[in-house]
Amino acid sequence: MVTEKQVLEALSKVKDPELRRDVVELGMIHDVEIEEGRVSFTLALTTMACPFKERMVENARLAVGALPGVNQVEVNLRAMTPEERKKIVGDQTEGVAAALNDVKHIIAVMSGKGGVGKSLVAGLLAVALRREGYEVGVLDADITGPSIPRLFFSDPPQPQGGPMGLVPVDSSTGIRVMSINLLLPREDEAVIWRGPLISRAIQQFWGDVIWGELDALVVDLPPGTSDASLTVMQSIPLDGVVMVTSPQGLAGMVVRKAARMAQQMKVPLLGLVENMSYVTCPGAEEPFELFGPSHAHEIASLVGVPFLGRLPIDPRIATMCDVGQIEDYPAKEFEPIAREVARTIGLTKVPA
Repeated sequence: MVTEKQVLEALSKVKDPELRRDVVELGMIHDVEIEEGRVSFTLALTTMACPFKERMVENARLAVGALPGVNQVEVNLRAMTPEERKKIVGDQTEGVAAALNDVKHIIAVMSGKGGVGKSLVAGLLAVALRREGYEVGVLDADITGPSIPRLFFSDPPQPQGGPMGLVPVDSSTGIRVMSINLLLPREDEAVIWRGPLISRAIQQFWGDVIWGELDALVVDLPPGTSDASLTVMQSIPLDGVVMVTSPQGLAGMVVRKAARMAQQMKVPLLGLVENMSYVTCPGAEEPFELFGPSHAHEIASLVGVPFLGRLPIDPRIATMCDVGQIEDYPAKEFEPIAREVARTIGLTKVPA
């Protein structure tokens, strides 16, 4: 005969998608009753309007129903009492999401100008870290020119919100993504906001989103050194910044401005990546430097940061990113870059 301990062990594998912790740990399971193969229990939700209610009930029913000897599962629902909810979030009425999050490392990706592949590097960094087994999220801080959802989703789902905060969307490999474009009715809807509104949106993406437990959060910054980048550096506890440039001299000059900003804000510079460095032509013995010779080592030396590596121009990556398949791109050139970034920030635990 199944025991209450077995029921609770099974339910400990069911997570609240909003809080990203299991329902037993959260104190959501009550009144477990077992009688001749029939198991009933009460699931206490943070609110009866929880957008994940049906999913949680189904997952709980399947978990208990899989136990030997169980042929019927009854899940009753109720809302948490104020005292029960207080055990999870304390007395806070604001910033509840931030109190529930455990983000161990935060890496910003920055460039001085647009068009150098900053969002691509941010996406590839997240993908590479995820392939290493880490729990990873991507915060798209480019409010007026967001690119991240297009890289990860062919048909982006909309984030759902609950009483604790907004829940990021999971990619196909489990990368948690939040971007203003996921909240707009159409991806080409213009966000015509002044600086204070942009700054507030970024702060909300950090403090009002249920990121849960993450080994690394990658923040994709907009180009330049204006309000958005300043807000991130002032309000989010960054471990460091990865700078992105391209071979053109102009890009190098502007990326040095961005590096100076990070240094003035006392944010560590983790290194420099050069994108669009070369193209490998079929049948050619040597790569062709389409935009001229690389200045990356020189720029890295001037700024005083490590040179992390060069990325090629590859038509496949453009094709795959256009249809939300960045996670399927091999990106062998990027693996050592991601490992070096992880080593620099101390992301050295053995992934589960």
